Amino acid sequence: MPIKVLVVDDSALIRHILSEIVTREPALTLVGAAPDAYAAKRMVQEFKPDVITLDIEMPKVDGLRFLEVMMKAMPTPVVMISTLTERGADATLRALELGAVDFMAKPKLGVAEGMAEYAALIVEKIKAAANSTLGHPTQTRCTKHASMRYTGTEKLIGIGASTGGTEAIKDVIMHFPRNAPATIISQHMPPGFTTTYAKRLDSLCEITVKEAQGGERLLPGFAYLAPGNKHVKVERSGADYRLILDDGPKVSGHKPSVDVMFNSLAEHAGANAVGVLLTGMGRDGAAGLKHMHSKGSVTFCQDEKTCVIFGMPKVAIEMGGASYVKPLEALSDAILDTLESMGAGTRF
Repeated sequence: MPIKVLVVDDSALIRHILSEIVTREPALTLVGAAPDAYAAKRMVQEFKPDVITLDIEMPKVDGLRFLEVMMKAMPTPVVMISTLTERGADATLRALELGAVDFMAKPKLGVAEGMAEYAALIVEKIKAAANSTLGHPTQTRCTKHASMRYTGTEKLIGIGASTGGTEAIKDVIMHFPRNAPATIISQHMPPGFTTTYAKRLDSLCEITVKEAQGGERLLPGFAYLAPGNKHVKVERSGADYRLILDDGPKVSGHKPSVDVMFNSLAEHAGANAVGVLLTGMGRDGAAGLKHMHSKGSVTFCQDEKTCVIFGMPKVAIEMGGASYVKPLEALSDAILDTLESMGAGTRF
């Protein structure tokens, strides 16, 4: 049965473009195109869509308010249609907190090749959203790790994620104590969004979270987020680790790529690293996690029940790359327990 899609956008042109994309895809069926939240509310009640594409900036009632109310009354997978601006990034991250599954940039008009690529990607995201799992908000809980028993630069944590990952990453690292080992993060996001996301994480976490600049010495108490248009790699520098930004082509279809990050951790940190693969569409990170596992790293995958999209972790588990499979709420303590059991010393 085709996936029922409702398009909500105040721009008649954007509604037309998105409606055309949905109509041309045999696996999708367009049930309506609403210009504002009031019309959208009526159509949600009447057609009960499987997926909604939702504009953030709309007159009368904006997309965030509509999303917040709808997710309480009639939870439905939502793909946000966002402007690639700092304001748009902040609003999009708030939408993901409220329960949106994923987001897409506003389409760039007038370039046929670009529009074809855009159409293919939004169809992929709509299909993934239709198969997503809703209802796993960040849980408020205490961790047993008020601090780590050691402080040193030997151990590293690598975390990779895609669809659903902004909230999953937040859930994990919010419970890291301020002397936790250096953490490197690759989340599939466009340029600009990662800057805003790093600032948001930094405001919520005990550790310091920053967008990676390249060349940093990796230190306990810091998390380094890959910029939206660069791969991050780790290399050994004497007794320390340093971070490298790589402007090469996409790997596994992404830039930043989780595979690139995990492969560098496997080669340069090996058994001194812990790899964590969270919710996400596709398979990026699966081969890299298996590589880490083969080099002696302890590796974790998020379980199916708590994933928004059980894609990347599923592939990694099937490949034999996961030492442990854990629900999201158990991951932070499991990671820290593992690092403490490694018996690291104190070296700077």
